[in-house]
Amino acid sequence: MSFLRRQGVIAALTANALRPLTGQRAGIPAFAAGWMYGELAPQVLALTAADAALHLSPLHRGPRSRVGLALAGASALGLAHLIRQSQQARHHVEDALVEGLGVEYIEQLDAPPTPAELATPWRYLFNPLWMREPRVHVDRDIAYATYGRRGMLDIYRPAHGDTTKAPVLLQVHGGAWMTGRKDRQAIPLMHHMAARGWVCVAINYRLSPRAVFPDHIVDVKRAIAWIKEHIDEYGGDPDYIVITGGSAGGHLCALAAVTPNEPEWQPGFEEVDTTVQAAVPHYGVYDFAGSTGLRSAVAMRDGFLAPRVLRTTWQRDPEKFEAASPILRVDGDEPDFFVIHGASDTLVDVGQARAFVDRLREVSKNSVVYAELPGAQHAFDTFPSIRSAHVVRAIERYLNWHWNSWRQGRAVDAGAAPGDEPGTGDQPRDA
Repeated sequence: MSFLRRQGVIAALTANALRPLTGQRAGIPAFAAGWMYGELAPQVLALTAADAALHLSPLHRGPRSRVGLALAGASALGLAHLIRQSQQARHHVEDALVEGLGVEYIEQLDAPPTPAELATPWRYLFNPLWMREPRVHVDRDIAYATYGRRGMLDIYRPAHGDTTKAPVLLQVHGGAWMTGRKDRQAIPLMHHMAARGWVCVAINYRLSPRAVFPDHIVDVKRAIAWIKEHIDEYGGDPDYIVITGGSAGGHLCALAAVTPNEPEWQPGFEEVDTTVQAAVPHYGVYDFAGSTGLRSAVAMRDGFLAPRVLRTTWQRDPEKFEAASPILRVDGDEPDFFVIHGASDTLVDVGQARAFVDRLREVSKNSVVYAELPGAQHAFDTFPSIRSAHVVRAIERYLNWHWNSWRQGRAVDAGAAPGDEPGTGDQPRDA
């Protein structure tokens, strides 16, 4: 491929990352072209600069392409802007925490974040796909249901030292309710939290089109029931579970959080308490019924959810769509929420997150934190990047705040001193 064509492709991809096309038809290809590209902007900028330098060097034979060089310059400016947006995620997530929890939330952390923990993580530039963590041990393919591989989970926990009564994080993968695996998403977050003393559980669940909703949420609740019964064998506290997930996993995460102990969705284990203490959904779908009035939500309902996930139509069974919509299940008894969404998401309209957060803040008695990230596409956190690292660190601060606050509340209720509860403060805090 010639220099001009290479730079033309890079310029087109950069333009898509800066201003992706939206809409039912354009959103999917815009996502496919941009979700990794935006997170790899530093590497692409380095390659673009190297390609332009080689084109201008004496080693290049043949005429110089002024158009190609102009495209390279324009791409460099755009890529620099994308990098700057990724760096600014630090401020967006911290502002969200302060807005939702108050500036004094820092006092509830084991220790305030150090400058190194808040700095831009440039180390990811050299190997952005490196996701091994020697401080973490993984127990793989543990059965929590009788569905073969779709009924299995993995447990991430500290590799060294005894873990007792550690906080638990349940991760629900995304994939449009039709694809996805427990070992392909949120790996940076689970490694990060497990290295700091948490026990993280990642689950598979039954997938459409073979599975029909509510099979998916039944499996999530069955996994919560399994955690309640067995997680103490792996060092976790069955009384404290935070649930997280992205996209379809964000939907299931939010839905599980706002529908604890729903007997219809707990067949055979109706008596189990499936309450979670907090929820951290990423770029989730919150409106199956189109109740927000967003054209994108109605199009998703009729063009995708109805034929592939619920296998019925809105006109025939509106109650089923409404029951599956987290935004319509909010009643004031929700746990604490930390909602995260990218402003440039072309698969799930950011308007769904805004409407869901507005509804939570309208009626919920608990805290609601909302971080909207400029320039972030759907699935921005799948692998380590500047932006995803800042988000992971913010989630760590949020979870640390929540865990400490919950333990203090439990200690007060039990008549003990707040400091008597075991914690994770002795875990390493290096970034």
